[in-house]
Amino acid sequence: MDLRIFTEPQQGATYDKLLTVAKATEDLGFDAFFRSDHYLRMGSVDGLPGPTDAWITLAGLARETKRIRLGTLMTAGTFRLPGVLAIQVAQVDQMSGGRVELGLGAGWFEEEHKAYGIPFPKEKFARLEEQLAIVTGLWATEVGRTFSYEGTHYQLTDSPALPKPAQAKVPVLIGGHGASRTPRLAARYADEFNMPFGSLEDSERQFGRVREAAVEAGRKGDDLVYSNALVVCVGKDDAEVARRAAAIGREVDELRTNGLAGTPAEVVEKIGRYQAVGSQRIYLQVLDLDDLDHLELISSAVQTQLS
Repeated sequence: MDLRIFTEPQQGATYDKLLTVAKATEDLGFDAFFRSDHYLRMGSVDGLPGPTDAWITLAGLARETKRIRLGTLMTAGTFRLPGVLAIQVAQVDQMSGGRVELGLGAGWFEEEHKAYGIPFPKEKFARLEEQLAIVTGLWATEVGRTFSYEGTHYQLTDSPALPKPAQAKVPVLIGGHGASRTPRLAARYADEFNMPFGSLEDSERQFGRVREAAVEAGRKGDDLVYSNALVVCVGKDDAEVARRAAAIGREVDELRTNGLAGTPAEVVEKIGRYQAVGSQRIYLQVLDLDDLDHLELISSAVQTQLS
């Protein structure tokens, strides 16, 4: 079971803060550092000093880390043209020595689009499907050949399809709760399927849908990695759990129900239940980026107990 650290910088974080967390992620033996791709805070936080761009952040971290994987949950398809995104991700992959992964979603937060003048089209899912075809098609095109695409929303003509990522294939992550279109898209394009903030029952059901869609698409169900994203709140005892829950404005009982909360033993047990329904990787949503002791506890008392 891989454990990855997943951050929400739109809630308030400088690049230096993210770098500190990323270096702790690496030093403490976690598999990867991922971040959301949002430009507007959510909820009652002030979000200061303001948003940071996901791929600019990851470019910086690519040069200042050595081992951990780096990626997004999820880059919003509404934020970037697919040809530009393919260039950006390929360049950051080169800068990292081949450690980048691309989570790509349709985009959903209309208010942030309004706040920063970003178009918010109605046909987001159809656009996402074309974006995935273009990004993966550009990367897969042999050097010296060109790539063209004629879609409803995007057209590319004789693209040199450069630059190439350092990796032979950048892993693509697709996620979501949709019952039909999402599994079909994952089966066609994804290396990993992520279930965001889903229950055990919902995760098992959705993983099954994706496996079935993969077989229908001519793949094996096990060709994909299956993962969950869950908020984390671990404490040595109940008092520490309550203190960490209060620091992120959440209730302990709600966190225990909807996330990974409790003592290390409790969290290990619940991770085991997710593993039993098919999860191979957990993205730990860390909301208090100042609490590095939290990461140390998870590393020493949770991660060490997972095979």
